[in-house]
Amino acid sequence: MTATRLTGDALRVTVFVGEHDTHHHKPLYSEIVHRAHAAGLAGASVFRGIEGFGATSLIHTARLLSLNEDLPVAIVIVDTPDRVRAFLPQLDELVESGLVILDDCQVIRYAGSRSGRHSRRHPGREKKA
Repeated sequence: MTATRLTGDALRVTVFVGEHDTHHHKPLYSEIVHRAHAAGLAGASVFRGIEGFGATSLIHTARLLSLNEDLPVAIVIVDTPDRVRAFLPQLDELVESGLVILDDCQVIRYAGSRSGRHSRRHPGREKKA
């Protein structure tokens, strides 16, 4: 699969679900990310919330005494409007309860590392000259 180039006008889809939501015994957020990858979309990220509520009006929180709470999860996908809209039927199939929103956005910079792997500096592990 070739790398996606993306700049300028784009569409962001954000999907809000619970971290315990599943699809065929697999976390729903993971299924969405893997399907977005298989569809060749530019990227997808999952963000775990620390507190929130939705259509049920139940407040879910990550406080110490609430370790079993079903915390909110947001999956964010950005690509060209045509590619995102082509992916929406898969989200319609997967998301039984939750919220799916679309936003127009502008991509200013979208670039991976040259090697295709993340380079990360580790404290205390400086390169030797």
